[in-house]
Amino acid sequence: MRRPGSVTEPGRTNTADPSADRAAILARLTAGTSWDLVVIGGGATGLGVALDAAVRGLSVALVEASDFACGTSSRSTKLVHGGVRYLAQGNVALVREALHERSVLLRNAPHLAKPLAFVMPSYRLWQTPFYGIGLKLYDGLAGRDGLGPTEWLGADRTRHLLPNLQTRGLSGGVRYWDGQFDDARLAVTLARTAAQRGAVLINHCPVVDLLHEGGRVSGVVAQDAETGRRITLRSRCVVNATGVWVDKLRQRDAEVAGGKSQPMVAPSQGVHLVVDQDFMPGSHALLVPKTADGRVLFGVPWMGKLVLGTTDTPVNSLPTEPRPLAEEVDFILREASRYLARAPQASDVRSAWAGMRPLVKPTGSDGGKTGSISREHTVLVSRSGLVTVTGGKWTTYRAMAEDVIAQCVASGLLPRRAGSTVQVPLVGATGGSKDAQQEVPSLGGPPGLHLYGSEADRVGAMPGHDRQLGGGLTEAMVAFAADHEYARTVEDVLARRSRLLFTDARMAGSLADQVGALLIRRTGVDPRVAAFKDLAARYATL
Repeated sequence: MRRPGSVTEPGRTNTADPSADRAAILARLTAGTSWDLVVIGGGATGLGVALDAAVRGLSVALVEASDFACGTSSRSTKLVHGGVRYLAQGNVALVREALHERSVLLRNAPHLAKPLAFVMPSYRLWQTPFYGIGLKLYDGLAGRDGLGPTEWLGADRTRHLLPNLQTRGLSGGVRYWDGQFDDARLAVTLARTAAQRGAVLINHCPVVDLLHEGGRVSGVVAQDAETGRRITLRSRCVVNATGVWVDKLRQRDAEVAGGKSQPMVAPSQGVHLVVDQDFMPGSHALLVPKTADGRVLFGVPWMGKLVLGTTDTPVNSLPTEPRPLAEEVDFILREASRYLARAPQASDVRSAWAGMRPLVKPTGSDGGKTGSISREHTVLVSRSGLVTVTGGKWTTYRAMAEDVIAQCVASGLLPRRAGSTVQVPLVGATGGSKDAQQEVPSLGGPPGLHLYGSEADRVGAMPGHDRQLGGGLTEAMVAFAADHEYARTVEDVLARRSRLLFTDARMAGSLADQVGALLIRRTGVDPRVAAFKDLAARYATL
């Protein structure tokens, strides 16, 4: 029997990154080591915590039930932003922090995060000066971290920057700057950077129980999804960073002491539709500041497509794979038709996907609308010492991680160690200057080797680099995903190493067999081809 993570292709030598080799990871996790920190959850927050702790020299293990960024962290609007709508809510502190973190992220991962210009069209005379003044304040809060000045636009300039914009009644617009990124690839890059700093991370390994000793949390029991083997990880501190699912672990922790925890998450669902970019050609994004439900509508050029969204729908269930509701799809198409002269129809949608937001439930919440709930994060330490973090947003993941570690230290769960991730370039970073950022192609264009940053030449030199599968994906990229980026299944590759599931679900489904055949030669385990085909069909069907 082939062991998980071993090389199975005849005549091929093992070129896998040792920190991403599953057999080596399992050996380290089962060696009986006592860890300083165990992180549960491999989304943006958990990965940020693992990296922050590793940079401080702490011993860290992170376990993820599915794949890194499989949940909320791969389903964002792909924006690195300060939060214009939070400024309108008067949350200046949150906006200022997010604007600072925006600049840190663009500097530390310039191959995966880029500046992006937005245009806010005006159909009433008061809108241009009104929103323009607010966005000038946004620039002021950014200070030296600003990406470009806000500009008042006339109708002709607005039409030029947003081809296919509805021009009836158009009086002008405002252009301002924020950022965009590849959320799932950034998550994988965070995992690899943490591993380089000494952390041990594993995906497809759910936590099945918490360990308690003397009324205190003392570790976790995880189970390798590929072999069924149980793994006991003892640690002085456990962080619950499972996003919308944090309450499940909190309840398990409370039950050990015979108690019950109150839910802290008010989950909300956000839906995005992806259409061809010719519905809004060019390099600028569209922002509608107020739709019928009070949220903003984005039209964002991304990976050669146009992402439209997003909704904000309170939900009660927490499915692993949420589905867009018919009314959410209708809402986005209807709102888009108000602003695009040639509007997309349901038949034009290449992929439709939903993500769950772990919004922190305010005291006395009645479970109503979630649009007004704060996007700030919350860190709680239970009586047993379980540390839970939820809320927040991708842009501030690094600041959230710092806060988590500070709370762990203040609670006596971790020793105080110096260290900061502010100046830590992520794997593949090509340089931290603004000039280096401009040298990297826009994320609005088709995907390619540029997403690998300084590792592009390495991927481009691998066997299969000249054999295109489709959607910018090559055989070499699949091999690199398996050897260096923790990919185990077809979904891992086509949803999160490549983003094809999110940009063209039908094409992704058509490549499943080829990707599966390549993966099994690298890993020797079932790449779950049939399950991915079913998933791709759901993304392609409204």
